[in-house]
Amino acid sequence: MARAFLAIAATVALLLALTAPANAGVPSLKQPEWMELSPQQREILAPLSVEWDQFAPYRRKKWLGVARRYPSLSPHEQQRLQRRMQAWVKLTPEQRERAREQYKNLKKVPPEQRLAIKQKWQEYEELPEAEKERLKRASRRKPQAGTAAGKQPPSARPAVPVQAPPAPAVPAAPVQPAATPPAPAVTPPPQVQPSP
Repeated sequence: MARAFLAIAATVALLLALTAPANAGVPSLKQPEWMELSPQQREILAPLSVEWDQFAPYRRKKWLGVARRYPSLSPHEQQRLQRRMQAWVKLTPEQRERAREQYKNLKKVPPEQRLAIKQKWQEYEELPEAEKERLKRASRRKPQAGTAAGKQPPSARPAVPVQAPPAPAVPAAPVQPAATPPAPAVTPPPQVQPSP
C-alpha cells in the first residue's frame, strides 16, 4: 500500500514538473514599456521618454534602478542627474559608446589618479559657463599631440577628457633689455719651451 502511494506521488510530481513552464525559475528579461511605468518613474525619467521603448531590456533595468534611487538623492544631485539625462539623449550613438568606453577605462584607473581626475572635473564644473565654453572652443582648435593630424589612437587617449582650469592671469613684468655679458678674457696659450 505504501509503495503504491509513493509510486502515485512520484508520478504526479513528475507530471507536474513536465507540465510546468520551462522558464518558471528564470526571471523575465522584459522590462516595462514607457506607458507601463509609474507616474513617478515617468516624471524622473522624462528626458528618456522618446527613446525608452527602443532601449534594450538591460538598459531599461539600469535606468529603473536610477529612478528607484532618485528620491534618496539631494536636490542638487537630482538636478545634476536631470541635466545629465538631458545631455545623454542629445549624444549620437557613437558619442554614447565613446562615453561608455571612457567610463570603463576610468574604472581601471588607480584610485589616487581617479580622485585627481574627479577633483579637476569638480573644478571645471564650478567654472562660469562662459569660461567652460571658452575652454571647449580652445580644445577644439588645438591639435593634440600624437599624430600629424592631431588625433591620437584610441589606446593613447586619456580615460576621461579633463580640462584643467585656466591659470590665473599674472601681470607681465616689464621687459628689460638683456645686459651684454662682458667679453671673456682671452688668455694666450702657454708658451712651450724647446727641449734641449
